[in-house]
Order: sequence, then structure tokens, then C-alpha cells
Amino acid sequence: MTEHSKGNSRRGFIGKIAKGVVGASLMPSIITAADRKRSMQQLAREKDHYSANDQIQIALIGAGGMGTADANTAITVPGVKLVAACDLYDGRLADAKKKWGSDIYTTRDYREILERKDIDAVIIATPDSWHKDISVAAMNKGKSVYCEKPMVHDVSEGAAVVEAQNRNKGVVYEVGSQGVSSLGNEKARQLLKDGAIGQLNYAEGFWARMSPFGAWQYPIPADASPATVGWDAFLANNKKRDFDPLRFFRWRNYRDYGTGVSGDLFVHLFSSLHLVTGSIGPEKIMATGGLRYWKDGREVPDVMLGMFDYPETQIHPAFNLSLRVNFVDGTGGTNYLRMVGSEGSMTVEWDKVTVYRNKAYAATDDPLLQTKNSKDSGRQYVYERKDMLPPDKMEYVAEEGYKGAHFDHFYNLFNAMRTKGKVAEDALFGFRAAAPALLCNDSYFSNKIMYWDPRNLKTVNK
Repeated sequence: MTEHSKGNSRRGFIGKIAKGVVGASLMPSIITAADRKRSMQQLAREKDHYSANDQIQIALIGAGGMGTADANTAITVPGVKLVAACDLYDGRLADAKKKWGSDIYTTRDYREILERKDIDAVIIATPDSWHKDISVAAMNKGKSVYCEKPMVHDVSEGAAVVEAQNRNKGVVYEVGSQGVSSLGNEKARQLLKDGAIGQLNYAEGFWARMSPFGAWQYPIPADASPATVGWDAFLANNKKRDFDPLRFFRWRNYRDYGTGVSGDLFVHLFSSLHLVTGSIGPEKIMATGGLRYWKDGREVPDVMLGMFDYPETQIHPAFNLSLRVNFVDGTGGTNYLRMVGSEGSMTVEWDKVTVYRNKAYAATDDPLLQTKNSKDSGRQYVYERKDMLPPDKMEYVAEEGYKGAHFDHFYNLFNAMRTKGKVAEDALFGFRAAAPALLCNDSYFSNKIMYWDPRNLKTVNK
């Protein structure tokens, strides 16, 4: 165990709780002093009035469901204006003008967006197969970037994005796993460091969906045709095929364009775990699963289970991770990240953290304890005075009015652009979160264990 791990003791955590819990609720706020400072900065910004020359002007590349949600959130950050939108489907371009104003510039060609001098940053919400190409091109044109997760479509593409960010010093690059900026993850990182669950030894994550839309059966527009869709541009960096609206509008179901449930959802869990623990990634990756329900022609499984071995580092002990995605769960909408330590466990959500601490005594119905008690009955009575203990379960919840991780993530991006600062989920962080998710797919489809070197960012043959 590292010296850092040894310091994460129950005694130390209880001591900190004892100093702060007197007179406090058993459900203290998740907000920390740093959070309050940020909130005050935000309130100050809301009072600012940005001129046309001072505001951050952004463009959207990929105006589908996620891109639209991203743009709608981004423009709620004070001092930000959407001035252009790009998509390969004409219907989305028409909708963009209805949503954001008839004066915004629209085009099918993302290169036209990157040539515009009035655009400071772009949101990339295209199919995964285009993330690397557009990210690198945008940074080379001096644009800051918000790129939806996963950062790349294949592990072989990651180095190019990292190199482009390192070379283009004036840009900020952020990957869109919003949980990285959430109050929940920030609080969980603090709790783990303070020893709330002792030494980490295991983590698990779960994401469940049931609805057709949640399982990527997106609607196909009635007017979808080669005339209204830029099909050739869609396939410009991919295998050529005849026009297929299913592949265009439900691209997540196909390996040429998407990265399956692992790239779509596992990557969120990797991002959160890496932020909370400070880890740079696993060394060993295994996956299984299958296509159990949504047999609609898709090429990727709707149930996937992954197992990952994280090595010991100077920051954390060795631990194991298991992840599950289920698109056939009748409950739907369930997701969490749970971390298990030597002295308790912690369930991490983006706006809530629940800590469960191990009981310090054996159960009263334990037969071994009963036998011991019967043997001790003839001994002289000794008074063992009880101590004051914190609760076995403690919940930390975000204050009412919290705008959420999605807003925070964009706020952090634009704040970094204004202050020449940094974001938590830059290209290097994004690559280290994407790699195990993508290798999980490789393990599933090749039916073998994958080995990864998270420090040198390369696969390992064994």
C-alpha cells in the first residue's frame, strides 16, 4: 500500500466529521468552500454586460439531439452567443434557425465554420467517427473545442488529438463527459482523499435504459433522402455505401460510426472514476455481453459487462472495476458509480454522494459472537463505556437551484477560455477515459483480454 493510501484512515475521517458535524444535519450540503467561491464568481458574471466584441461566439457542428442539448446549455452561460450551426441533414439546419434565430449561419460543411474569424469555439457533436478529424482541424484553426465523448473512435486516434492540443497553446479543449465538472464528483474526490471509505479496493458502475429512444432507435425523418442528407460527406472518412437512413440517423448502432454502449456510457463512468481517484487508467480489460433485445439490425450489443484491473500507483492502491450497461432494463434510467473501500462504500451521482460506513461490531445474531458471550458469562463484569459515533449512512446533496453538471462543464470551458486557464477533462484526460471504453469493445468483438499501458497510452501485446 502507498503512503497516500495508509493515510486514508477511518480514524482520520471520523475526526474530521466529529469536528464539523456538531449541530449539523445528517444530510449536509454537498457545496464546499471552493464551490461557494465559484458560485459567487458566477453571480458576478451574470451581472456583467458583454459587448459584441467581448462575448464568446460559438458554433455547433452536429445539430442532432445531443448537439442541440449542448448548444441550449452553452448559451445559458453569460457572455456566450451561438452564431452558426453545421449539420448534414437539411431539416436540422432549418430547425436551427427556428430555435436560435434566422440570423445564425448554417452550412453542411464544417470547414466553412472553421474558416470564420468570428467564431471562438465549436461544439463537436457529430458521430464518433468524426471526432478526431474535426477536433484536430478546429484546434489548428485556433478554435477552442467542446467535443462530445468519447473523444475518439479508436485508440489509434487519441495521440493526434493530444498532440494538437499541446501544439496549439492558445486553445482550450474539453471532452463532454459532464460529470467531471459535477458537484457530486468533486465531493466524492474530497471524501475519498479524507478517508471516508478507507482504502479503495473495488468499484462498480451501472447504466440502464429501456425506451426505444434511449436504446438509440431514433426517429427517421419522412423526408430523409440523398437530396436532404449529405451522405457522401458523412462517409468521407469511412467505407463507401449506398444511402441508408438508418446508418445516418441511428449511427450509434453501427461500428463504422459509433462506439456502442461502452463508448457512449462506460466512458462517463471512467471519467468520473478517474476524476475521483486521480487514476490514469486500467492495465487489463475484459468484456462480455450480447444482443438480447433490440434486434433491429444493429451491430453492437445492448447488454455489456466489463472488468478492469487498475494497478497500484503513488496516488491510489490497486483496485478492480466492474461496469455494466443494460438497454433491456424494465426500470430504465438507472445509473451510478459505487466505490468500495476497507471501511465503507460510497455511491456517487452527479448531484448526490451517499457514504456508507462499515459497522464496528459483529451482528448480534452471529453464532460465533453468541458462543463467545456464553463463555465470558462467568467473568468479572467490566464496564465498557460507549463512544459517540457518526451515522452509518451520510448523504451529501446539492443545494436547491444547482444548475447541474452540464452547465458546470460549459461554464468551466468558457471560464478557461477567458482566463487562459485549464479544464479537468482536456485531451489527455479524455483519451485516458476513452481508451478503456474502446478497448472494452475490442475485447468483446475479438473475444480476448486487452492490455493497456495508461502511462504511455498504447496497447500491450501479451
